[in-house]
Amino acid sequence: MLKERTRDVEDIDGQVASLVDSMIETMYDAPGTGLAANQVGVQRRIFVYDIGDGARAVINPQIVESEGEWTYDEGCLSIPGLSWDIVRPNAVHLIGLDLDGNEVSIEGSELEGRVFQHELDHLDGILLVERLDEDQRKQALKILRSRTLLMPEGDPDGLSDLFSR
Repeated sequence: MLKERTRDVEDIDGQVASLVDSMIETMYDAPGTGLAANQVGVQRRIFVYDIGDGARAVINPQIVESEGEWTYDEGCLSIPGLSWDIVRPNAVHLIGLDLDGNEVSIEGSELEGRVFQHELDHLDGILLVERLDEDQRKQALKILRSRTLLMPEGDPDGLSDLFSR
């Protein structure tokens, strides 16, 4: 599920609002700064985030511009307890919709821009470990392989798909 590109949201209705509320609660419980819908099993282009200014949701997000470069120790709620220095653009321009269907346009830099890029990666089916260099990736996959073997009921996030390459 995490390796598949999510589908656009066609109608913003009560179900979407309920999903967003649930996602925000899940993000805070984790705790995390962002959460994509496919991380909770819903294949739609929605993410929520909170970098300290209150929770927000972005529906059908797109990054239309990026600039600069910033290395940051980045982790992921799908692989708790692990993080790596990841290089990404420092600033991005994100567009999408809010829960009322209004267009949003946000210039995000440093942590906010990083969260946007990370969550869009999820929505596009790209996992954090795919951003690692070869040595980091081998080490990460070794750790994840051992964790997958310990998971009850198989592999709910589809992490074992990484090992089939």
